[in-house]
Amino acid sequence: MATTSASRSRSTSSQKNGGSSSNLGTLAGVGAAGMALGMLAMLARKAVVQAPTLLAGEWDQALAAEHKAVLKLFDALEATESRNTSKRAILLSQLKHSLAKHALEEENVIYPALREAGEVEAADELNKEHGYIKQYLYELENMPNDSPDYLTTVRRFRSEIEEHIAEEENQLFPSLKAKLSEEKNKLLTAAMNKEGFKLA
Repeated sequence: MATTSASRSRSTSSQKNGGSSSNLGTLAGVGAAGMALGMLAMLARKAVVQAPTLLAGEWDQALAAEHKAVLKLFDALEATESRNTSKRAILLSQLKHSLAKHALEEENVIYPALREAGEVEAADELNKEHGYIKQYLYELENMPNDSPDYLTTVRRFRSEIEEHIAEEENQLFPSLKAKLSEEKNKLLTAAMNKEGFKLA
C-alpha cells in the first residue's frame, strides 16, 4: 500500500509539473502570436499613413500632396478659437508628425539629390529653413494653447511654410526632376517613400 501511495504522489506531482510546463508553453505561444499581430497592425497602420504619398505619383507629386495636407492642417488650426485648447493640441500634434515625416523624406533623399545635381546652396538653404520650422513647432508647443499670440504665431509660421513650398514646387523640384533620368526619378520616388514609411 505504501508503495502505491508513493507512486500516486509522484504521478500527481509529475502531472502538475507537466501541466505547468504546458501552460507556460501555451502562454509563450499566445504572447508570440500577440507580438506578431501587434507588428502586423503597426505595419498596416504605417502603410495606411504612407499610402496617400505613395499613391500621389512620382516624388515631386507626392511631396506636393503632402504640402497640401500640411496647409489643410494650418487651415484647421487657424479656424480654432482660444477656448479650443484640446483641438489646438491635437492639430499641432498632427502638424508636427506630418512635418517630421515630410522633413525626413526631403532631408534624407531629395536635398542630397539636389546637392548631387549641383544645387548645393539651394539644398543647404532649404535644410536651414527646416530648422526654423522646428523652431516654430517648439514655440507653439511651449505656448499656452489659449494664448492671444497663438494664432499670430500660427499665421507667421504658415507664411514661411508657404514661401518654402513655393520655392520647392515652382523652381527647385521641377529643375531637379528635369535634370534626372526617368530611372533616377523612379529611384528617388522609391527612396523617398521608404524614408516616409519610417515615420509614418
